[in-house]
Amino acid sequence: MATDETNTAAVSGAGTADSPGAKRASGSTRVDRAPAVPSQSAEGGSSAGRTTIAEGVVAKVAGIAAREVAGVHALGGGGARALGAIRDAVNATDLTQGVKVEVGETQAAADLTIVVDYPAPIQEVAENVRTAVTTAITRLVGLEVVEVNIDVNDVHLPTDDSDDDESRVS
Repeated sequence: MATDETNTAAVSGAGTADSPGAKRASGSTRVDRAPAVPSQSAEGGSSAGRTTIAEGVVAKVAGIAAREVAGVHALGGGGARALGAIRDAVNATDLTQGVKVEVGETQAAADLTIVVDYPAPIQEVAENVRTAVTTAITRLVGLEVVEVNIDVNDVHLPTDDSDDDESRVS
């Protein structure tokens, strides 16, 4: 590899970098994929090495944070939730269900699909999810979050659970 920039692109799978706030073209990335500046250690020297955080790790952090928000019933669309129910039955819950992330060198973007409990205010729940995901990724992963898109896929009614319970008893 001739330059560090070439090496960075090979490791992260990056194409061209967009500047923050720049309008995205079709097929371009949402996050800054420029090489990170070496950090300074507590003693003032330069620390050697590099930390790479997989997209799956960031997706799991986002999924856990979103599930902890009051008013969120589930993550993912109908098919994903059906498959998730099977996973839950065999004790193999997928914490990244309903979460897609894009991770760059210093930034991350997330797309989440959620189901909101009725009668929770949908806009408020979505904003709380956005805040929780942004805070979790920033605090735990150390990346700047450039956007968190929320897709509210469904509203869960309390009667939906009682119908399921009655059909299991019969």
